[in-house]
Amino acid sequence: MKQHLSVTRDAHVATVVIDRAPNNHVNAALIHALADVLDACDADPQVRAVVLASEGRVFCGGADLTGDNPLIDEHGESETPALYRGAVRLFATHKPIVAAIQGAAVGAGLGLALIADLRVAAPEARFCANFVALGFHAGFGISYTLPRLIGPQHAALMLLTARRVKAQEALRIGLVDQIAPLAEVRAVAQGLAAEIAANAPLAVESTRATLRAGLADAVRERTEHERAEQDRLMQSNDFREGLQAVAQRRPGKFTRS
Repeated sequence: MKQHLSVTRDAHVATVVIDRAPNNHVNAALIHALADVLDACDADPQVRAVVLASEGRVFCGGADLTGDNPLIDEHGESETPALYRGAVRLFATHKPIVAAIQGAAVGAGLGLALIADLRVAAPEARFCANFVALGFHAGFGISYTLPRLIGPQHAALMLLTARRVKAQEALRIGLVDQIAPLAEVRAVAQGLAAEIAANAPLAVESTRATLRAGLADAVRERTEHERAEQDRLMQSNDFREGLQAVAQRRPGKFTRS
């Protein structure tokens, strides 16, 4: 176990599991540790596909925005630059990834789900880009990766309303590729990864590289813009109100200030 991560391998499929109870919140350390694990999978010739999963009811609740100074490290510095450098590393990996999504994928948790090539979701899964409800700009490259996956109109609907998208709707718009019962979602994802791994590995990796050409570079460029907007908006009264409103499960009372 390293930074709340575990790795197992069955034949040519590695399963990487995040276990950071209760909500599997991400931070820069966890994202870079995950990138290290995926780099190790890339370097292992026995691994041909990866399943990304998590423990508990929540796939990933996003970055931890609780406390008085969210996204500030122990040295009083913003950890967002390091977090987004880690995100770019995730998109730069070489082997196919299938995400097994058993519950909510919120904010950066949605961004984490979007690093995968394919997504298997349980009926209980929910997807939410809740940034504007927080008085915040989308991050983790989501403003690029989400419209790339589901199209600009579906992405605009999610990003501008902050609505929660249920699994069946996510399937309809292409956000997920398959729905499986909650008890079987990881096994179905592993089966899909095994189906990929049964093919010629050099050809699979070459095809994947073509499909994702320029993706990591585009995410790097977009996260620089996202971070600048987040830094600006974090100084607003609306951001402070948004944090309180979400924590108290009430509508925000925003003042455009």
